[in-house]
Parts: sequence; structure tokens; C-alpha cells
Amino acid sequence: MEEQEKINAAFEDLMNSLRGETTEENRQLIRVAFQFADEAHRGVKRASGEPYIMHPIAVAKIASVEIGLGTKSVVAALLHDVVEDADYTVEDIEKLFGPKIASLVDGLTKIDGVMGANTTEQAENFRKIILALADDVRVILIKIADRLHNMRTLDSLSERRQVKMAGETLYIYAPLAHRMGLHAIKSELEDLSLKYENPEEYKLLQGRIQRYRHDNADFFQRFIAPIRSRLEESGYKFEIAARTKSVYSVWLKMQRQNVTFDEIFDILAVRVIFDPKDDQPEKWQCWHIYSLITDLYTPKQERIRDWVSLPKSNGYEALHVTVMGPGGGWIEVQIRTTRMDDIDEKGLAAHWKYKKEDSDPISELDKWLINIKEMLEQTDSGALELLDDFKLNLFAKEIQVFTPKGDMKTLPKGATVLDFAYEIHTELGDTCIGAKVNHKLEPVSHVLRNGDQVEVLTSDTQTPRGEWRHFIVTSKARHHIVAAFRKERKEQVRQGMLIFEDLTRKMNLPSTQEVLDKALSHLHLGDKEELYLGLFKQQIPAEELRKALRRKSENKFMRYWKLQFFKGDKERATPVAPDDASREQEQAEIPDFIIAPDCSPIPGDDVVALKMDDGEIIVHKRKCPEAIRLMARHGDRIVPVRWVSHRIMSFLAVIRLSGIDTIGIVSEITRVISKESSVNMRSVHFDTKDGIFEGTIHLYVHNTADLNNLMMRITSLSGVEQVARVENMDV
Repeated sequence: MEEQEKINAAFEDLMNSLRGETTEENRQLIRVAFQFADEAHRGVKRASGEPYIMHPIAVAKIASVEIGLGTKSVVAALLHDVVEDADYTVEDIEKLFGPKIASLVDGLTKIDGVMGANTTEQAENFRKIILALADDVRVILIKIADRLHNMRTLDSLSERRQVKMAGETLYIYAPLAHRMGLHAIKSELEDLSLKYENPEEYKLLQGRIQRYRHDNADFFQRFIAPIRSRLEESGYKFEIAARTKSVYSVWLKMQRQNVTFDEIFDILAVRVIFDPKDDQPEKWQCWHIYSLITDLYTPKQERIRDWVSLPKSNGYEALHVTVMGPGGGWIEVQIRTTRMDDIDEKGLAAHWKYKKEDSDPISELDKWLINIKEMLEQTDSGALELLDDFKLNLFAKEIQVFTPKGDMKTLPKGATVLDFAYEIHTELGDTCIGAKVNHKLEPVSHVLRNGDQVEVLTSDTQTPRGEWRHFIVTSKARHHIVAAFRKERKEQVRQGMLIFEDLTRKMNLPSTQEVLDKALSHLHLGDKEELYLGLFKQQIPAEELRKALRRKSENKFMRYWKLQFFKGDKERATPVAPDDASREQEQAEIPDFIIAPDCSPIPGDDVVALKMDDGEIIVHKRKCPEAIRLMARHGDRIVPVRWVSHRIMSFLAVIRLSGIDTIGIVSEITRVISKESSVNMRSVHFDTKDGIFEGTIHLYVHNTADLNNLMMRITSLSGVEQVARVENMDV
């Protein structure tokens, strides 16, 4: 009885949070949906032990309150797991709740099936689902709400499932939330992913950000006091709030720019949200407030961002300016109306609420949905390639460029002349030989900048080229270029495979994956198609391949590295929630593994392992970008792993140093290294310029503890300003 009271209380909380304009008829429809779902999930528990119906109720509340969706979406959220987990069909849902709600539930059921399965075997199904998403974007929004609640309640799952869901969320769902304009949800999904992938770093950064906010509270009040006075004098109704960067965004900036927490200067920002006056345009009022603020504080010209005149493609509107605050620190100020703030928080749903259908032109977000549908209807690529195409369309940073006639095109940051040509028309891209960018002749690979005006140049004799794929960034360009080469390449690969099989037959070798992997490894090739094409084009001589196949394979790490693996959790065969898993883990020593060369983990690094098709286990650093991508795609292959011991063997690591070029500084650094019995140098390189030195040292170390100890000793030397380990570097 207590359990049912808890369920009823959660549902009443949902009902109280519905939009004010929800009619009594719609409220009754939601009650019927709840009663139906409650009965369907009766007796089923989540991994946490709570009744499963609590999950659909929570998803419905997120959809209503945090995204701002209406009655049909709330009903679909309540019913989203009924077809998958109970003895009901989509037809049953349609009879009770109508075709639109049934269509939403069907889309949600199908996408659950694909994201939980082996994606490589689900190409056609995955394509159909995303096409359905483009038809009704509410499926995307409800699915994001579903993923958000699952991430909020991830503690009760096994480590393997946690890592799998975190990687998948970071790879697909956080960018998807960004594209839908759900800034708050996107940030929370990123933070939760980091929390489960790198728990120690997450906890450390979260504490530092909280302390930073507390320590700067007085500074914030001193900064906003004169702004508040000016806005009140001008008759604005407003609120001013402090915004700190999310834990994930701080972590990502530290990783990408190789900087410390103390070197990040935009952790704190000020947000001015105001109610616009009826007699003046919103854009004018934003610039008026900008003028009031810059009368008080000096602006940094290169840090002005005008997304009021040109909103982002996900609907984001605001005016950003960075000013010099009291005490000599730069502070970012974000100026927006209450409407703009609502769109930033609730994204697409709020955008539609404010959109006037008869007067507003098609938005960039609408264009994105149309492009997604066109791309998926035309493509014949596999599921993994399709997933990458879809991911490319979730680009975060954008630029606006213009045609000779002044038409604006939105492209991802880093887009080239060729991307622009394909954005206008496929034929223009296929025949592009260059462009005039701001009246200056540039090649097809030229990277465009915000505000460029581009005139594409073509030739009737031009056709797509293979090297084009190395510098295009949009999925539209990639799709058309790949399509142009796929047929020709397929035949070349087939011929190359026949050459390979003929050669191995003459060498009396079996046609197995092991033989193929040996050839790829010794020839330093990425995949079998590269090998087959090299053989067909005679870029790989037959004798070179014979030598590679005769070499003895040896994994030099196997004798010295010792890892503890956990066998995968066995799923329960009882009708419990989809994410429930056994908590029992069985430990086993597995000696056959490979260290990923792209991130080269050493003992002490936080690592994760993935079991590949041939049975080999690849060990990556947990934060390696390639590992994150693989975990999102192949969550069922994750093997949680940790170091348990290592023997006396050294592993290569690289550190980068900088500081003041004083006399004897290099000798001091090398002397400190030489004194460390557990560390040896392979190579040392230093450059000096204008009294500043920069150096790179390749070292052999036993583990991360030895490396960190050495870096601390070097940092303590007078003149040394910064010492950092170089991550993901081919050494």
C-alpha cells in the first residue's frame, strides 16, 4: 500500500506541474494513460528496487516541465515502455489513445531497440527510425527526457552498464540535446557522463567550481551593482544571475587546451534577463543594455557575440560581451529577453511556442531536420557510417557565410569551400575547382571564416576526388563524395581481396582474420580495405606483404603488464526493467590484450577495455576520444578493467615544459631526471625565444606515480612555469 501511495504522489506531482492551459479533457487523458501504464508495469522493478512506473512518470515530468511539451508528449512519455515491456501492441495504443500518440510510442519503442542492439546489424532499421524522428521531432525530445532520467538514476547499475550509457550519452544524446536547443539538459547529460567515466576528476572539478563561485560572490555583487542601478534608471524589469561553466565544459577545455583550472578565465559569467518593453524591438533593447554596460566597463572588441541579429541554428538568441571588471578581470555578460531565456532552457518546444506560423520564415533548425531526412533517404551506407553522418549534423560551433547575392548559409566551424559548394547544390560540389573568397582566389580545401562571401568556381571536366574526404566536415559533402566513389572502390577492393587470397594460398596460409590482422599490423594499415586497395593499385608490393606475413608476432607488453578483468554481467531472465543487471562480478586474468597506440595507457592510468570481433581485447585510456566513440557504438563489448600489478619494465611517456630561460635551466632539469632511479630519458628537445624556453622530453617510466612525482620535482625548480604530460601523442 505504501508503494502505491508513493506512485500516486509522484503522479499527482506530475499533474500539478502541467502547463496552465492544459484543459480538463487533456488532464483526464493523462490520467487514463497513467492508469494504463501503471497496470502494465505492475510488479516490475527498476535496478534500484523502486516500482518501474516511477520512471515513465519522471520522464513525463521532464518532458512537461524541463522541455515544455504538451499533452500528447506527456501521454507518450507515460506509455513509452508499455509496448516493449508488457503484452500490448502499438495497435492497442492506437485504439485507446489515437494514431498520433501511437506513432510517438512506436518511434520511442523502435529507437530503444536499435540503441540497445548491435548497431552494425541494424542499418535499415536505424535509418527508418531517424527518418521518423525527422517527421515528428517530439520523439527526439521525449527520448532525450528518457535518457536524462536514466542518467540521473545510473548509480544502481553495474560499472559496465554505467560506462556504456555514459559513452553513448556523450556521443549521441548530449549533442542531440544541443541541436534541439536544450542547453541545461545538454550540460547535465555531459556532466553525468563525466561523473561515471571519470568519477575522481568530476568530483575534484565540481568542488573547485563550487569554491570558485563562493570565493567570488563578493566580486560578483560589486560588479553587478552599477549595472543594476543603470537598468533600474532606464525602467527595465530584469534579473541578474551568475552562471558558472559546467564541470564537463571546464574539463573539456583543460583537456583540449592543455591548461590548468587556474588558467581558465571564463568560469564565471553574468546573465542579464529582462522583460522587453512593448514599444521597442527586442534587438534594439538588447543593444541598449549593451550600451549601458559598456558605459560602465570597457568591452573586449574581439569577444562580442551577436546572436540577436543572427540566431544560432538551434534557435539560441543572446548578445554576449566580455568586459574588464573591477580588479582587472575579464567578465562575460550575456544579455537576453525572457523569451530568449525560455528558448535557451527549453529549446525547440519554446521556440515553437513563440513562433508565428504565418509570418516567421523557416528556421535553421527546420532546415536541419529537412537535411537529415534528405540525407537518410538517399544514403546506402552502413549503420556505423550512418551514425557518423547523423553525428556530423549535430555540430556545436557554427559560422555564417554568404553567396555572391548575399544569401546566408550556416555551416559548422572548420567548413571549407567544398563544403559550401555542396551545401548549395550537389552538382556544384562535384564540379568545384576552387572559389573566390572575398574576391580572392582560394582552393577547394580553404577553410572559411565567419562572414566570408564565397563565389564557387566550377569546371565541366572536374569530378569528385578521393583526397577531398580529408578536408570536408559536413555530412552532406561527405555523403555525396563517398557515394561517387563507393561503386568504383567496391570493385577495386574485390580485386585486391582476390590478390591477397591468392598470395596467402601460395604461402599455404589459412584465410583467417588472424592472418589478415597480422598483415595489417606489420604494414601499419588501418583496415583491410586499405590493404586490398594497396594491392590492387600496386602500392603494396607482393614481396612486402610476404615479408609481413612471415614475421613473428609478439606482444611485448604481455609479459610485463598485468590487468584484472571482470567478466560481463549476466542479465537476469526475469521481467524487470531493461537496464537491470546482476551485481555479481567474476574476476579473471586474461593475458591476451593489446595496448591502444592512439592513447598509449601506462600502469596507473584509468583504463577501459573493449573486446573486438576477433576476440582480442584493446585497452584504452578511459578518456581517450576513440574509446568514447567505441563505447557508444559497442557498449556490449566493454570489459571493465583496472591495474592490479606491474613488474619492473619501463613505458614511454612524454612531458612538455615551459618557463623562463635562465642560465643552466636545462642542466637543472636533466639533473633532476637523472637522480630519479625509476625514470630514464630517451630524448630531450628544447627551444628558446625572447627569454622563454619550451621543451619536450621523452621518458621511460614504470607507472603514473613515478611520472607525477618527477613532474612535481621539475615544477619546483626556479624558472619552470609549467609541466604537463602530453596525451594521445604518437611517440
